[in-house]
Amino acid sequence: MLIRDAKVTDVEHLVRFINMAADDLPLYFWQQSEGAGEAAWAYGRARAARETGGFSYRNAWLAEVDGKVAAGLLGYPADAVPSPIDPDTPALLVPILQLEALAPGSWYLNMLATYAPFRGQGLGSALLSHAETVARAAGHTSISLLAEDSHTQALRLYAAKGYSEVARRPVVKEDWQVDANEWVLFAKSIA
Repeated sequence: MLIRDAKVTDVEHLVRFINMAADDLPLYFWQQSEGAGEAAWAYGRARAARETGGFSYRNAWLAEVDGKVAAGLLGYPADAVPSPIDPDTPALLVPILQLEALAPGSWYLNMLATYAPFRGQGLGSALLSHAETVARAAGHTSISLLAEDSHTQALRLYAAKGYSEVARRPVVKEDWQVDANEWVLFAKSIA
């Protein structure tokens, strides 16, 4: 296995991984902006190809197995002082933003996902370890992440790797189709 920095040419993998990790929530928002079909995916790829912003290839790392991209990680520093939630924020995002605000100054692990054929091979564990290395190098003393309560394998992995549950908020579904009922904030001290 090799863990490497993502490149702008990896945006197709990044949009797939972020969409997998959040059960089509990114695609849901991309469709709100661009409509269904390829236009929504193109919008996601354009966002991943940006040089700045949280969802940028510059904040991502990929794990390769035998030269094939198998898993991905996206993370960046959380705001030291969270901004107030804008009253026009879509209701689906409010619980996510509320939870993120509970871990100010942490290194925020936004996405961790593995393609199905590569699951169970330790890639998630290796990427979590890599995230901790990146976060420490950037001067952070903690990592935070959100997970859906329906992602039982991920929840077990985070617990096994020393992440503790901090808080939960109900998932607001509107017309987003998802099995999850709660968002769960996890954090880990890496000092």
